[in-house]
Amino acid sequence: MPVFEYVGIDAKGKQTKGIIDAENDRAARGKLRKINVFPTSIGLQGAMTQKMSLGMNVDFSQYFQRVGIKDIALMTRQLSALLAANIQLVDALTALIEQIDNVKLKTVLTQVRDKVTEGTKMSDAMRGHPKIFTDIYVNMVSAGENSGALDIVMQRLADFTESQARLKSKVISAMIYPLIMSIVGMILVLLLVTYVVPKVTKIFEDMDATLPLPTQFLMFVSGVLSNYWWALAIAVAGIVYVVRRYLRTTRGREWWDQKKLNFPIFGNVNRMVAVSRFSRTLATLLASGVPLLAALDIVRNIVDNSVLKKVLEETRDSVKEGQSVSEPLRRSKQFPPLVTHMIGIGEKTGELEKMLERVAATYDNEVENALSALTTLLEPLMILVMAGVVSFIVLSILLPILKLNQLGT
Repeated sequence: MPVFEYVGIDAKGKQTKGIIDAENDRAARGKLRKINVFPTSIGLQGAMTQKMSLGMNVDFSQYFQRVGIKDIALMTRQLSALLAANIQLVDALTALIEQIDNVKLKTVLTQVRDKVTEGTKMSDAMRGHPKIFTDIYVNMVSAGENSGALDIVMQRLADFTESQARLKSKVISAMIYPLIMSIVGMILVLLLVTYVVPKVTKIFEDMDATLPLPTQFLMFVSGVLSNYWWALAIAVAGIVYVVRRYLRTTRGREWWDQKKLNFPIFGNVNRMVAVSRFSRTLATLLASGVPLLAALDIVRNIVDNSVLKKVLEETRDSVKEGQSVSEPLRRSKQFPPLVTHMIGIGEKTGELEKMLERVAATYDNEVENALSALTTLLEPLMILVMAGVVSFIVLSILLPILKLNQLGT
């Protein structure tokens, strides 16, 4: 459906502008009048901006704009505050649309508001935009609508979304420095081996004396990288293609997901991140009024590790048959004993949501500490590796020079 930009006057006599979706210009004007907005100008999105601009200076960045988890978290927090102030949902969405800067999110919310104005539930309107609103988000909104406590649920959803954004930011921040260091180090070593080393080692080619083994090895590596780089590039591309094809299969995905959980150091971090996300998601869904079986279905669908997803499928089936949540998790041996023990206590005391929140908070701290320790360990380790590689190159060049000096004396 086309999206129109408009400028108009609201019921209070103030100028307002925004976007709205409709079949045509006339339908757009009709929708605006229903929400007490009287348009003074209206046109297809982008056309008005282009018309007012001088020349061909059109901003195409809006078409490549993405809606990140931080944008969703901020939007949810603002909507929960508006609803808590007893503002009607349509008015709250209208106020929200006016203050959002992200054009893509503004467009989606406008479409959601128009559906709500027509009588559609907000959760059903959001369900039509799965790339923006996840299953967790939609189901929690639906639970809030059904229970009549949408403002409280939106507040919980804002807390949950912000916690997920913080966790993701911590992981990315911890990994970005080692990644940049690795890339820069590899580029420097390649420049040394393919450009500097061949120029220096030319003086050794006419020598009758046997070169030291490190020098021979360095010259061999330099020659291969300089003369057969294209073959290496093709080989690497072929290996990457084959590995990716294998990892897309069910067997390959399970093998890789199991390895990710068992890697030294990194495997423990991956497991803690998964446990934290599972616990917080399930706690938030249950606290928002989503039934346990439906909540387990949603959690299972958001887990990106096939090994843990299989465990959650078995857990859901066991719960459906009348068993507890903690018992199948304990049998799988994929969840730490502390987690299954706390979940078991929560089930017995009737405080499962609180126990899951404590598990999530505990493992959030564990992830932060592990990432901090990992970063502290990786920095000197990478420096030592780079120093070792450069030292080997320098030593390989100096050894024959020293040998030449000894023969000369």
